[in-house]
Amino acid sequence: MEDTEKWGSTKGAFSEFSQQFESRKQDHIRLSLDDANEAIGASGLDRIQLCHEALPELDFSEISINTTALGMELETPFLVSSMTAGHPEGMDLNRGMAVACQERGWLMGVGSQRRQLVDLESDQEWKALRAQAPKLRLLGNLGLSQLIRTPIKQVQRLVDSLEASAMVIHTNPLQECLQPEGTPHFKGGLAALTELSRVLSVPVIIKETGCGFGGGTLERLRQTGVQAVDVSGYGGTHWGRIEGRRAEGGSIKSRAARSFWHWGVSTVDSLEIGLAKAAGLGKLPGYEIWASGGLRSGLDGAKVLAMGARVAGFAKPILRAALQGEAQLHLEMEQMEYELKTALFCTGCASIAELQSKGIWSWRQG
Repeated sequence: MEDTEKWGSTKGAFSEFSQQFESRKQDHIRLSLDDANEAIGASGLDRIQLCHEALPELDFSEISINTTALGMELETPFLVSSMTAGHPEGMDLNRGMAVACQERGWLMGVGSQRRQLVDLESDQEWKALRAQAPKLRLLGNLGLSQLIRTPIKQVQRLVDSLEASAMVIHTNPLQECLQPEGTPHFKGGLAALTELSRVLSVPVIIKETGCGFGGGTLERLRQTGVQAVDVSGYGGTHWGRIEGRRAEGGSIKSRAARSFWHWGVSTVDSLEIGLAKAAGLGKLPGYEIWASGGLRSGLDGAKVLAMGARVAGFAKPILRAALQGEAQLHLEMEQMEYELKTALFCTGCASIAELQSKGIWSWRQG
């Protein structure tokens, strides 16, 4: 495995790896909360308008936000997107989010499980989290550049440690190019995804990390057997900006980050491309399109669901609320659910399925 090869097996080398990994993850939390690292207004969501229904012919109490994804019956279509793992502060945050997601019926993606590939003891952290939230639908997470160099039996171990319902493989070429410790090794990625999708015990989801997907990429992914694509488009936290700020000032990577400040395919464009593929790829059995990247409200969630996304993912607003405590986290999640229900009610839809079948979204003029 790449990390083992890089750091060796000595206690001193592993300690150095652990310290560097923890420091990087702490930087990520701190910098992801800085609005300067968010592509504010670039998601395209402000261009989407839902059609108002002045005579809904239903009561608000009739609204249901239940849905299905990857064959799972879910209480909501909302996902706490993969954010942080591998350091003490991250585990505390994850425990709080896990309990809240279990209580409210949200899906939850964990941060990268890369550390588990070299630190078997870290499995215990996830087992402790699972003990606190035994009914939670958890999604595992590993980077594509790590997957390429990791035996599938090791990936299965990551799944088992979480009792995960699915495995997210994140792809982040821009971030890896600009990260001081980056591993921009993606050759063989499609073959690795194909084999993983064939063998792994749970569905495989491919996710970008804020730069979205183009049409050609989505067509190639359809052939790999992955069961969902989370477009995670440009418009939210921009990891190129974050890594540029982590790089030494004046370094090549720091300067390059400025050149790539606006790099990516917007969330709305990525979603529209994905859903427009021959007969609508997001509607084919065994292949779903999920949406994240700059979603900041329940109304944003309603917009991507109306367009055809199966699941809507949130990261920054959930992280910000979680850092303020359990009560604020629950309040933020309840707010998003209420806004989704309000959007359904004000479009005359009693369910998400009805919202998607009516075709009631349009491009805002002007």
